Amino acid sequence: MFIEPRVGNGNHATRRGWVEVICGSMFSGKTEELIRRLNRAKIAKQKIEIFKPRIDKRYHEEDVVSHNANSIRSTPIDFAQDMLLLGGSCDVVGVDEAQFFDEGLAEVCVKLANSGVRVIAAGLDMDYLGKPFGPMPALMAVAEYVTKVHAVCVHCGDIATYSFRSVPSEQQVLLGETDSYEARCRHCFVKGMKGRS
Repeated sequence: MFIEPRVGNGNHATRRGWVEVICGSMFSGKTEELIRRLNRAKIAKQKIEIFKPRIDKRYHEEDVVSHNANSIRSTPIDFAQDMLLLGGSCDVVGVDEAQFFDEGLAEVCVKLANSGVRVIAAGLDMDYLGKPFGPMPALMAVAEYVTKVHAVCVHCGDIATYSFRSVPSEQQVLLGETDSYEARCRHCFVKGMKGRS
């Protein structure tokens, strides 16, 4: 479990920002962990703002919702740059489904952190082909803290780190749930991909 770092000697006059990334496969609990961290910030009476890509309307038009149906209010946006305008005065900025944002996301998160904002971003680290997804590699490179969470392979029960697409589509972005994706370990993922060729 991630425990928020203690900054400095307790003198709160200076705001210090940083970037945290929560990554993993589908069904690994990324959004659940994001919501947990943001709720802890709310308990600490910190000003928070949560952003999600406008294209993600699977569970709710505005709220960030986990697979376990936990939710938190968010602001849907189209471009990472919008976070600078809408989240610059916050103590904590949360970002869900970070892989769907444009390549400017890492730079935006760094600017927010440099201005004293704690940024917590959650997203898929790999796409359905097992390749790095969108801005996630750059975001992970500039983050102070990276937490990789794991799912359970639906075929063998091992630790799953891959999102296997179970429907025919070659689009990189295909919003879906258990109807379209399975969490798989490396062995079961590779076996499934070979079965397609």
